[in-house]
Amino acid sequence: MKVALFIPCYVDQFYPEVGMATVQVLESFGVDVCFPEQQTCCGQPMANSGCMPEARPLAEKFVETFTDFDYVVSPSGSCVSMVRNHYDHLVSPHDQQAATVRRQTLELSEFLLQVLHLQSVPGSYPHRVGLHQSCHGLRELRLGPCSESMTPRQSLLQQLLGGFTGISFSQLQRRDECCGFGGTFAVAEEAVSAMMGEDRINDHLQAGTEVLTAGDMSCLMHLDGIIRRRKLPIKVLHYAQIMAQAMQQVPATQLLAAVGQT
Repeated sequence: MKVALFIPCYVDQFYPEVGMATVQVLESFGVDVCFPEQQTCCGQPMANSGCMPEARPLAEKFVETFTDFDYVVSPSGSCVSMVRNHYDHLVSPHDQQAATVRRQTLELSEFLLQVLHLQSVPGSYPHRVGLHQSCHGLRELRLGPCSESMTPRQSLLQQLLGGFTGISFSQLQRRDECCGFGGTFAVAEEAVSAMMGEDRINDHLQAGTEVLTAGDMSCLMHLDGIIRRRKLPIKVLHYAQIMAQAMQQVPATQLLAAVGQT
């Protein structure tokens, strides 16, 4: 497989260690990762603000950059959702090249579980982990169960991390509530955004969360800011970082053995 890595703006500018952890995880399972240096923003910030003319050349650039790959993998549910679900007005519906790129752009957990078919990932992570189900990944990519939906659905994030020795998961009172970040919402409605973030942190506190994780660094940045200002004993990590740490002492043969039929 020809697999390309797409790194979101937040990761590129503020959290490059998340990108490195993503590469480490993918390579641990035998994936040969390519990073096209000409990649830019997917256009989500502009589209969210209604600036569609400004978002269009970025969407076109995305398709052009990743057209020669079998899969495009990203550690960001919101960026992947932008490409898969919101390029309708930015690229031609008759562009088969664009349709293929959109279809083959996957969030990291989707790729690991639905393409590599990972089975019981080995590793050790003796901590109580609180899962934040980011809105785009949850309600647009369907990476986990929603309280408003009656359709049974497993959390891909919990499925990936659940096999690690010693790990436990916080039992939240509201497991799928928004953190309040919402991109430009956090700027336009900062008071509401901050209160929503406080609610999420309080839920994790009562549940005994030691490590708070998610699939979007934008949400985690928002929550981490509240944690640091309140000087709370909660560590914030992208789940790729947790996986990289948990698997670092596992022999390569064991990790490769976790890969199913592709």
